[in-house]
Amino acid sequence: MPAHVLMLSSSRVGDEDYLAHAKPMILSHLGDKRDVLFIPYAGVKVSFDEYTAKVQAALPECRVTGLHTFEHPAQAVTEAIQAGKAILTGGGNTFNLLANLYKNSLIAPICLAIESGVPYIGWSAGSNICGATIRTTNDMPVIEPPSFDALALLPCQLNPHYSDYHPPGFNGETRDQRLAEFTTLNPDTPVLAIREGTALELSRGKLTFKGEYGGFVFSGKEKTAIEDGDDLSQFLHR
Repeated sequence: MPAHVLMLSSSRVGDEDYLAHAKPMILSHLGDKRDVLFIPYAGVKVSFDEYTAKVQAALPECRVTGLHTFEHPAQAVTEAIQAGKAILTGGGNTFNLLANLYKNSLIAPICLAIESGVPYIGWSAGSNICGATIRTTNDMPVIEPPSFDALALLPCQLNPHYSDYHPPGFNGETRDQRLAEFTTLNPDTPVLAIREGTALELSRGKLTFKGEYGGFVFSGKEKTAIEDGDDLSQFLHR
């Protein structure tokens, strides 16, 4: 069954309420499903219980259960296939998220669930892990996962929270320079850079960019703009 995946750049745009801009996309992506497993492992300074409660408050239409509450998380993900549940993964620190996925042996079960038709929605770190690796995350490596290899739902890389803003007087490397470093060393691996308030949707074998703020594809030495509705299915193949 084709994967049904929504990769949101961020949980907020500007100073809006938590998940406010994303909620219509989330509910539409879920279809008639309202039971969701929430993966809170990207949280560091917030407890997993608090994080789950925050998502539940933002999505009162859904029944949100934290994956951390199960004695056997991998089994809970596997059972989501038959239970008709969806999987949500929140933002935070991508390294902490991936380390916890490896710790709980969740990479293969999550991929299997998605391959079996379980809807998946992630934002920020939860989107980062949909790429081949997490090597283009903006996050600090506060913990070392066993590998940078991620879910590989896309064979390319993602960069949520993309911004090309260059503060006056700032002398560090810009986001564009950092992404260009990656594509210089990995010229055959594109990076899909998506601004806050935008998303990528993988459904029915098609990858589509969504959002009025636009984004960019970094590939080799090229930087190409992408706009709302653009078909990016070429990046599903390497």
